Amino acid sequence: MEYMSQEGYDKLVAELRQLESVELPQVREAIAEARDKGDLSENFEYHAAKREQGRLLSRIRFKQRVLANARVIDMSRLGSDCVQLLSKVEMTNLINDKKMCYTIVSPHEASIHEGKISIKSPIAQALLNKKVGDTVEVRVPAGTMRLRIDSIQL
Repeated sequence: MEYMSQEGYDKLVAELRQLESVELPQVREAIAEARDKGDLSENFEYHAAKREQGRLLSRIRFKQRVLANARVIDMSRLGSDCVQLLSKVEMTNLINDKKMCYTIVSPHEASIHEGKISIKSPIAQALLNKKVGDTVEVRVPAGTMRLRIDSIQL
């Protein structure tokens, strides 16, 4: 079971609809056009379109499985006293004194550009169930980070 925000769930549903209603029909049309050109054994366009169709069908099945196992979290039942899924955490890296702010989300919603990190990431795992003022040490590929939690919001 995958827990996620309503926003993340809606985004996955929109992506699935896009794949099924726009991209898949385009690929099927490309296959039909390539098939009309004759000999399929040496038809590069046909083979490329078939590969693309396989890739799309795989992505569609994956997203369908994720949505089938998804559970939207009721934000009203969450507290902000400790770090958990969907918490927005402001922290300070005590080694270089830099401030960071991340929202902890499901792996399917993670986007470092939006400041959203996966709950399965080393930083999120170290922060889980910690409170404001706590200091945690996190082993990351670049070494060890020491983080102090400055605030927790929903």
